[in-house]
Amino acid sequence: MEPPPPVSKKLCLYLGLSVIMLLFSGCSRDTGYTPVDFSKTVKIEKSTSLNDTAHTLKVAVSAMVSPKETFSTYRNLLAYIGDHLNYKIQLVQRKTYDEINELFLKRQIDLAFICSGPYAVGKEKYGFEALAVPVIRDKPSYQAYLIVNKNSSIENIEGLRGGVFAMTDPASNTGAMVPLYWLAKMGEKPDTFFKNVTYTYSHDNSILAVAKSLVDGAAVDGMIWEYYNARNPIYTSQTRVIKKSISFGSPPFVASKYLAPKIKEKARDLLLNMHKDPKGRSILKELMIDRFVPPKGTWYQPVREIKKQLNMAYRESNVAQRF
Repeated sequence: MEPPPPVSKKLCLYLGLSVIMLLFSGCSRDTGYTPVDFSKTVKIEKSTSLNDTAHTLKVAVSAMVSPKETFSTYRNLLAYIGDHLNYKIQLVQRKTYDEINELFLKRQIDLAFICSGPYAVGKEKYGFEALAVPVIRDKPSYQAYLIVNKNSSIENIEGLRGGVFAMTDPASNTGAMVPLYWLAKMGEKPDTFFKNVTYTYSHDNSILAVAKSLVDGAAVDGMIWEYYNARNPIYTSQTRVIKKSISFGSPPFVASKYLAPKIKEKARDLLLNMHKDPKGRSILKELMIDRFVPPKGTWYQPVREIKKQLNMAYRESNVAQRF
């Protein structure tokens, strides 16, 4: 009998992972990593410009962390932005980066925190305008971390051959493009190198999966790993970093090309000067952000180069969608 097709195995793995995560969500000490039902997201009824909605700005946060963690982490920052711009802020969440990107085309989002991958690769298509970039530990950059369980004997990426691997989102830079690039440099492809590949759709869920030995390894956003390791190391302490990537420009805060220029300027100035205000500085400290700085295009060139190399290696325009 022939083995089932890879997609079936991956689907079963993902469903199993989801069920196990939901079981763990009931543990009181696991409050930092509770998986969330993605169907409970903000619904947008029609494709109208948000500038037509009086005193309301819709702000998206790409699924770098799970929805519950997103709300908990960003609510004070978003409230600060709304108070100082004199606008009501409505948080918009979606399961994937691509879903957030599409809302920009439909004029259904004003502002957003997005991953460096979608920004660098999709800037022209979606019309993102980067307003500010967070500086963390004196650097406006971050890395991908390749992690395994702390008790694993795996010491390098070669040790993951034949194992189960977790990626975050197909469009993620650190959670998908970077590990694909590492494999491409080895002359390998994930569908033959790994036994299975599954998507967790957030970096905190990937950390959880590795910590609980639900997968053998994962590639995650180094900033998010470091944040949890400093603030809530329940699961990061059960993982071990075995490889780090080169540095990339940090995930930027972007504006829609349809947003009124005056609002863009106010939002930009607010973020760039936030660290000078005691309340703003306190909010940034909670997020482990030193300050925001103006973006530089060169910071995101490494992302574009990786995407270019992947396109050449796979002879496809959208490598990550293979899985």
